[in-house]
Amino acid sequence: MSARVEFDVARVVAGHGRHFVIETPEGRRLIAHPRGKRSEAVVGDLVRWQASGDGGVIEHIEPRRNLLFRQDEWRTKSFAANLDQILVMVAGEPMFGESQLARALVAAEDAGIAATVLLNKTDLPQAEAARARLQPVRAMGVPVLEVALKTQPDAARAALLPLLQERATLVLGPSGTGKSTLVNLLVPDARAQVGELSAALQSGRHTTTRTSWYWLDADRRSALIDSPGFQAFGLRHIDAKRLPLLMPDLRAHAGECRFYNCTHRQEPGCGVRAAVERGEIAAARYRVYLEILDELTAADHRP
Repeated sequence: MSARVEFDVARVVAGHGRHFVIETPEGRRLIAHPRGKRSEAVVGDLVRWQASGDGGVIEHIEPRRNLLFRQDEWRTKSFAANLDQILVMVAGEPMFGESQLARALVAAEDAGIAATVLLNKTDLPQAEAARARLQPVRAMGVPVLEVALKTQPDAARAALLPLLQERATLVLGPSGTGKSTLVNLLVPDARAQVGELSAALQSGRHTTTRTSWYWLDADRRSALIDSPGFQAFGLRHIDAKRLPLLMPDLRAHAGECRFYNCTHRQEPGCGVRAAVERGEIAAARYRVYLEILDELTAADHRP
């Protein structure tokens, strides 16, 4: 019987198509390709690899602690794996969508990943309206931090660094909220790292067209993962029956329903609708729930 081959371990820090940048425990970065035609690795994955020419071959993906992804009718888009937390960036200019934010939080809850909302551009007049929109999110226990990255960078850095310490944090949010500003503020050599990754991948695309892993410290213990902006966030992978359990404000009242299989649409004795009427669940949050539920139930009945 032949001996089992032991491959080296590395972390995926960027990817473009079937080309990946992996980083060894010593900090060396090199290009690697998956064995076979399929490339299922994502940023944050720990992989087993072996050298091949100037690069490497990914032989195996280690089991993941978690994986954040979105799924619509046409495709599944993975953001990153093995995360400690998610930082969902929003702003009043452009005004964030309540549905987009709710969907990101549902996906994080489903993946078992802690989430914090970061309200940027608080120096602008639109910030007050954004705060009002975020009140239901605060009320259900999601931490909300406020920063003005461009005009108050020192205060932003002081507020964020303790949260990011010794954690792998994915920065998530629609375009225009300031994700690139955040990365450039917290990662001194971010532009250099972008250049290295682009050169290695032979891709001239801007960093926000792909997910990239940046170290915040020389010891490589705190990481910030930048992701592309998104306009839509599909949740087709969520079971419709589980949706209320993934929304903390609805979950708090779902046990008060008369029927165990209540959909919280029109059933009599619904604890969730009663809480909406009492103002204990924001009407906007309930509308988003119905919107997502309609999508999921329509998908379940599609031939």
